[in-house]
Amino acid sequence: MTTNKLNIGLVQQRNTGNTDENISKLAANIADCASRGAQLVVLKELHNSLYFCQVEDVNLFDLAEPIPGPSTQRYSELARKHQVVLVTSLFEKRAAGIYHNTAVVFDKDGSMAGKYRKMHIPDDPGFYEKFYFTPGDLGYQPIETSVGKLGVLVCWDQWYPEAARLMAMAGAELLIYPTAIGWDPRDDAEEKDRQCNAWITIQRSHAVANGVPVVSVNRVGHEADPSSLSEGIQFWGNSFVCGPQGEFIGQATTETEQNLLVEVDLTRSEDVRRIWPFFRDRRIGSYTNLTKRFLD
Repeated sequence: MTTNKLNIGLVQQRNTGNTDENISKLAANIADCASRGAQLVVLKELHNSLYFCQVEDVNLFDLAEPIPGPSTQRYSELARKHQVVLVTSLFEKRAAGIYHNTAVVFDKDGSMAGKYRKMHIPDDPGFYEKFYFTPGDLGYQPIETSVGKLGVLVCWDQWYPEAARLMAMAGAELLIYPTAIGWDPRDDAEEKDRQCNAWITIQRSHAVANGVPVVSVNRVGHEADPSSLSEGIQFWGNSFVCGPQGEFIGQATTETEQNLLVEVDLTRSEDVRRIWPFFRDRRIGSYTNLTKRFLD
């Protein structure tokens, strides 16, 4: 079987409260990935700003913008300039009072290939996303690009095997997760280790269960809680790519910024699915209860 190798750049970046500086750094990191041969570049979740969902503040809705809008114009130009497929993550203002956490994908000619609105919205201490984001309504549809069909999901979606499965069933050739996840600095080392390992394990399991590579790009660095009620979030980095058997192909560090370049052979998915035919053996008639909240 011939190979179909894809060079992927993962931008693991630390942000500050200066949005213009963050975007300038993103532009430089995209250029660096492209110069090193990346054909696909993936950015983290809500990459223009600090992770603002640590607090509930109506003034922070001012960070949102329409799609298309200023950011889509900017990233379209970068994709075209560097001839890369670019996965971005934006705070979308759909209408007054309706906002989404939206991934937008640009093809290498700068055209908008498609978008995905985050479906699963958390509401945990320090991650008050239900205050800001309406759940997505575009479903689980891969985005067709010049490098393949991208199954783009966002952060909290990564804990749900149903989302990964539906993307794979719709033909996604790889799963991509822009992410913002980290520790409470007050947690002890053992708890931090458990959380990070769980995050990695669940995504590797999506690769195994669906026979596709997974790309996960996280933030890195400490971001303070504007309310001073907590010690903020220490984003744990560890951006990674794994293959269709869950094998690590590349992984970034826990604490430092890094542009990680990884080569993935997309044809391995078919090889793996031939020896592990999970899709063939699914007993689809026995899964009707999955549409229920819980079985009492």
